[in-house]
Amino acid sequence: MMAKQKVMGLSGDEAVAWAVKQCDVDMVAAYPITPQTIIVERFSEFVANGEVETEFVACESEHSALSACVGAAAVGARTFTATAANGLALMWEIVYIASSLRLPIVMAIVNRALSGPICIHCDHGDSMGCRDASWIQLYCEDAQEVYDTVIQAFRIGEHPKVQLPVMVMLDGFVLSHTLQNVKILPDEVVKEFVGVRKPVEVEIPYLGGKVPLVLDPEKPLTFGPLDLYNYYYEHKMQQHEAMENAREVIETINEEYSKISGRKYGNGLIETYGLEDAEIATIVLGSTAGTVRSVVKQLRKNGIKAGVLRLRTFRPFPAKEIVEALKNVKVIGVLDRSGPFGGYGAPVFLETRAIFYDEDPRPVIVNYVYGLGGRDMHPGLVKQVYDDLQKILETGKIERHIKFIGVRE
Repeated sequence: MMAKQKVMGLSGDEAVAWAVKQCDVDMVAAYPITPQTIIVERFSEFVANGEVETEFVACESEHSALSACVGAAAVGARTFTATAANGLALMWEIVYIASSLRLPIVMAIVNRALSGPICIHCDHGDSMGCRDASWIQLYCEDAQEVYDTVIQAFRIGEHPKVQLPVMVMLDGFVLSHTLQNVKILPDEVVKEFVGVRKPVEVEIPYLGGKVPLVLDPEKPLTFGPLDLYNYYYEHKMQQHEAMENAREVIETINEEYSKISGRKYGNGLIETYGLEDAEIATIVLGSTAGTVRSVVKQLRKNGIKAGVLRLRTFRPFPAKEIVEALKNVKVIGVLDRSGPFGGYGAPVFLETRAIFYDEDPRPVIVNYVYGLGGRDMHPGLVKQVYDDLQKILETGKIERHIKFIGVRE
């Protein structure tokens, strides 16, 4: 049954803090970095005011913050942290440790360009660098989705078939510092939805059978031991299987959440507009999707069969869903807010080209890199992309497969 909700004016960062406040989190560890700082700053106020029972740990670095979350999660605590760009880069070692130990930590990433030169504005180069780190990755379009997705993230990561950490992405400044009306669920509704973290059980013969997979002096287990070629490969396969399991879990929780909130985001993996008869379409992540959708609406009024697919879940990559949604599209433009830097295209483009390799007929797929360092992707630039796609559709000619939109030459 859908719950009664109140509307609050919140920035994307504040929406994260409110969601974490309601999710009965045991421990938050963090270090400030622009444009993420407001998240933990606001949450620290909840702690100081006695509004939550969370243990707040102010660390000396982002590496330490995620390390603290690993320790807390390993004893069974529900944990959260947040960072951006260089902070995420400093966490790099621990990012892989958290996922390999199968700890369902939730981390908000406020997307920011990686330095240098120093730039504090948005692109997706930071989180894209972690795309193979075995973290679930969810990209949000607006502050409302940020709030909703953080709540869902705890359920997703803690699901018995998943047990993996989750990154929730929001575009730096575009979402993190922009005020928006956000519908907030009652505290008790959120707490009931997320429940209490229940660690999975494992079979340990010397302890007499099944025990919770947590650090406990009474039932000693080892976390993170030396794991050479005798076992390492099999453990990596278990992570892969967990990521595959996450597809169905994300869809299910997206559907369940819609029943209490009235909101769902496509099937949880992708969200589409205008693809029923589209001949040209784009794939996009994050806040730019709203701009693209508005351009597509205008194009369709003008008789252009255009559409857009918003990729909400980047890991696990929803290959089957994308192919099915775009099966009748003849020309696809992939919008990447991160650079190719020596590769044949940027991350989303490469994944998209790969999944269409065996399709017959195979669509034309072109990469449009945009918005690095926070450069605006205004409707005029989006229109240029669709004009280019329409030209390719009509002529069958491609000037370049990788194009940089909005850069001064």
